[in-house]
Amino acid sequence: MTTDSPTTNVVTLGALKAACSTCNLYDLCLPRGMSDADVAELERIVTRPRPHPRGKTLFRADEPFRAIYVPRSGALKTYIVGADGGEQIIGFHLPGEVIGLDGMVEHRHQVTAQALELSGVCEVPFELLEHAAARVPALQHQLMRLMSQEIADKEHQLLVLGDHSPERRLALLLLDFSQRFAHRGFSASEFNLPMSRQDIAAYLRLAAETVSRAFSRLQRDGLVQVDGRLVRIADCAALMAYAGQKAIGDQRRLS
Repeated sequence: MTTDSPTTNVVTLGALKAACSTCNLYDLCLPRGMSDADVAELERIVTRPRPHPRGKTLFRADEPFRAIYVPRSGALKTYIVGADGGEQIIGFHLPGEVIGLDGMVEHRHQVTAQALELSGVCEVPFELLEHAAARVPALQHQLMRLMSQEIADKEHQLLVLGDHSPERRLALLLLDFSQRFAHRGFSASEFNLPMSRQDIAAYLRLAAETVSRAFSRLQRDGLVQVDGRLVRIADCAALMAYAGQKAIGDQRRLS
């Protein structure tokens, strides 16, 4: 099974039927050191990926927490609704990244998760996962890593939303996507963004017009080339220097 590239949104029937052990996101989703028997036990509790069309909601804020989700293809966003009724996007999620851990503490989801494009999503009932983790130390360790990752993701968002110019916020976001795509075996310098300018604005806490101007400024400075949602990073080192970063770690690596 091959996962869709960042420039393709088609979820194939084969991708939807592939087992965990044959999925090429295996190293992203599952901890190393699991035996074949351990993987088989996990496969028994995972609901095979279902196609979620663009705009479909996986779960809503305040709904009971019952499962965690892992996109196998496509992309999703998580958001809350602000006091003005608009979306405040908390994160964007690519294949292999776990969604839904926000509900663990209060047993209710704190955010809403929605597909940005046609996506295949695996569902893992959390109660069954906990029982399996009690018998499989590698899974127990992975759950701890995932909870730690939630904290790291929030810290990364605070970095992006810090006291920066709109252009620097956008540069940090593009560098983050660059590394996340590279970690999945795709190009780090050329990729399609799965979200709209409005979604980017809702994540960066900026007006959509400000985001458009920021893209134009980065392009005018020769740092990126933009064609719709297609982004080409012309000079990664220069973009990182512009963003004030020596390196941006892959905040969502699950292997």
